[in-house]
Amino acid sequence: MAPRILLALLGVVVVAWIAYKGGQNGRLFWVVTLNGITLAALFFVVAAGFTLIFGLMRVVNMAHGSLYLLAGYIAFTLQASWYGVSSNLLSGNPATVISWVVPLVMATVVIGLAGVLMQQVFLRWNQGQDLRQALITIAISVILADQMVAHFGGIAEAIQPPAAWPESVTIFGVHYGFFRLAVVTGAAIAIGGVLFLVIKRTRFGMIIRAGVDDRSMVSALGVNIQVVFAGAFFIGALLAGLAGVLGGTMLAVQPGNDSAFLLDSLIVVIIGGMGSLGGAAIGSLALGLVSSYANVYLSFGTTDLTNYSILLTFILVVAMLAVRPLGLFGRPA
Repeated sequence: MAPRILLALLGVVVVAWIAYKGGQNGRLFWVVTLNGITLAALFFVVAAGFTLIFGLMRVVNMAHGSLYLLAGYIAFTLQASWYGVSSNLLSGNPATVISWVVPLVMATVVIGLAGVLMQQVFLRWNQGQDLRQALITIAISVILADQMVAHFGGIAEAIQPPAAWPESVTIFGVHYGFFRLAVVTGAAIAIGGVLFLVIKRTRFGMIIRAGVDDRSMVSALGVNIQVVFAGAFFIGALLAGLAGVLGGTMLAVQPGNDSAFLLDSLIVVIIGGMGSLGGAAIGSLALGLVSSYANVYLSFGTTDLTNYSILLTFILVVAMLAVRPLGLFGRPA
């Protein structure tokens, strides 16, 4: 009980410190909080696919971040080549709903099919061999990262949202970006609800959960478990692609996002627990808020420590591993 009490006390101290800082500038506090929530929503969309593949199916896919980044580049390229939309609004056409939705759909479907191809060619024959799967997918991610730099360059680009959408909405007395708050957060909530119903309330989800625990028994009942696993992998990769387009519109498309969002997904799974969507939501919220608050409020008196904000993320992970090694809602594999 001692580690849990210590963690609870640490949480109380952190909340009290943030409340004190927030009281000094209420508008800034709400902006930082909304930044954390919308960033958490993007983390959840990425981590939901990772949770489905790694947490539920026990497939070690270290190329998940590469699928995220590749989807962003595909959507950006399609938007620029098909509709003449550029990152530089002065030299390109304004984005319309069609010029954003079509690249979104195309990129997510392509990434979903690429995920299935990777699973069938490289991962199907070594199910349960975690180290071999990790090495194979790390090699795939390195190859994809090099090829993306070679084909798309190393300059950060941005997918343009539809110009017809409002730029901002007013909430808590502050103007905040409409896309971040409405589209990204709304997509995360919708995806969480649909995935929960699919995994917990449908035959497909029941077969996935049963197949992970006892594949032989499910196969003996006449279920083609490989087809079911391919479908689950398609959904997981599809979510990575969807997150890549949302993230490319909300933040940017640039080299390094693949490893950054893979690490974020791993942290979310560590906090929430393998195979738990609820845990992924809580882990994403914790990571998003900690990252957002630390980038602004990590200071003591005149000493500014915001450059060390990344350390708080790893402190959060270490504390969780010390108290609950399986995560908040994890269960033994």
